[in-house]
Amino acid sequence: MIQVGIGYDVHQLAVGRALVLGGVTIPHDKGLLGHSDADALMHAICDAVLGAVGERDIGHFFPNDNQQWKGAPSRIFLEEAARQLKLRGARLVNVDATVIAEAPKIGPYITQMKENIGRALGLPPQKVGVKATTNESMGFLGRGEGIAAMAVASVDVPETLE
Repeated sequence: MIQVGIGYDVHQLAVGRALVLGGVTIPHDKGLLGHSDADALMHAICDAVLGAVGERDIGHFFPNDNQQWKGAPSRIFLEEAARQLKLRGARLVNVDATVIAEAPKIGPYITQMKENIGRALGLPPQKVGVKATTNESMGFLGRGEGIAAMAVASVDVPETLE
């Protein structure tokens, strides 16, 4: 049976932080503020994958008050989401995500993002969609104060007998 999950994440941009999206460090004058590497793209995908099997969100598995996860690469979070699927006998079919940012342009980095995300989830890159858009200069995203990402995951889950 196919089930889907959605995910959303947003982080504030701050001076003195690296900008990491999809596991790629992108040259920019600001980076995303957060407890881990603050990779909003990977975080949104993680929540989508977990949600597809009825699990709680990324914060349940990796609380931001646990020093173990301070500065952690978000690849670890995706690997755990994939592990949660395997524990349930489920198989990830595909993921699709959109990054919402005024700057920087992420087009040149999408291929590497897809490869990084696919590797962490055990998916070929062609089963990973990554797109980008702006917020048309509206709101906090439009003012360049942060970056958001939204994602959907499709998971093939074995039917359980009642």
